[in-house]
Amino acid sequence: MATTDYSSEIANLRQTYKAILDVSDLDNLRDEVAELTEQASSPTFWDDPDSAQKTSAKLSHKQGTLEKLEKFGERIDDAELLVEMSQDEGDADSLDEADRDIKKLRDQLAELEISTLLNHEYDERSAVVTVRSGAGGDDATDWAQMLTRMYVRWAENRGYNVQELDTSYAEGAGIKSATIQINAPYAYGTLSVEAGTHRLVRISPFDNQGRRQTSFAAVEVVPLIESTDHVDIDENDLRIDVYRSSGPGGQSVNTTDSAVRITHVPTGVVVSMQNEKSQIQNREAAMRVLQSRLLDLKRKEEAAQKKELAGDIKASWGDQMRSYVTHPYQMVKDLRTGYEVNNPSAVFDGDLDGLIEAGIRWRKEQEMAEEADA
Repeated sequence: MATTDYSSEIANLRQTYKAILDVSDLDNLRDEVAELTEQASSPTFWDDPDSAQKTSAKLSHKQGTLEKLEKFGERIDDAELLVEMSQDEGDADSLDEADRDIKKLRDQLAELEISTLLNHEYDERSAVVTVRSGAGGDDATDWAQMLTRMYVRWAENRGYNVQELDTSYAEGAGIKSATIQINAPYAYGTLSVEAGTHRLVRISPFDNQGRRQTSFAAVEVVPLIESTDHVDIDENDLRIDVYRSSGPGGQSVNTTDSAVRITHVPTGVVVSMQNEKSQIQNREAAMRVLQSRLLDLKRKEEAAQKKELAGDIKASWGDQMRSYVTHPYQMVKDLRTGYEVNNPSAVFDGDLDGLIEAGIRWRKEQEMAEEADA
């Protein structure tokens, strides 16, 4: 039976930790924590509860990251000392404890490594996620609802707050589309790699002959707009429609025309909102999402223009990005990274971390390759 080479394990941990420190600006992180702490100690801090909650969440996240970065070296030293003492004394139980500590450190370093890759302009933001069904009847609309539930479960498993902003129910099963807001630091940076087309292959529960069906759904992820952002929207460019909110099966859930649909005519971007109680609240929520989408559209147009100027135009990495198969075999495979999971049920229940982390690493590799070619 092969024995663990603990010297190599410890050396690898130190190498990974050093690489993370090399790309982490600890001084800047300390300054950010100090600034946010000062804001949180202001007597008027809670006068604006929404802003205070966002600042508190951001402070908690950055404090946690800073503490991990500052303490990790000591934790690696402690694990190495425990290994040496256990081996010297022939203490198998202590050596098992050290082995568990090393595995835990390895997993936590992997998480820290991912967080250092989330350094784009809007990565710190909360995320607005929209899922739309593709062609395929009940199978497609059911698939869109499964995907929406998957992201809700992922967020809930991490203790994140989730708001349902809008749901358009299909006449049969499932939904035509749904928009949810996930409120957590770096939710956008983390989930942005989920944007694209998701394909499901399964035995259709809606086919009385039990045939296999392929369904598609599109996922859009945009950063939540903040008061400091500036997106010019001419009121003359907006078409605003109001209608009656509805629930599953087209049944009315209220008796007033409180739902709002806003169309930004120049871009064709459409935002619907019906989950608030009043038309005013739905309009305000719809405008926030519209600004988020226009901000994201502007960012993508600028990125595409840069690629065009560089003479290197590539298809969007988000298209046809993942395949979920439950028949004739069980597998979820990311078509960009090659990362595979042989338990689709766990993925549908929100176990997405491995797929997301592989996507973030893949995106960084693509960016580095593009920079090298420029």
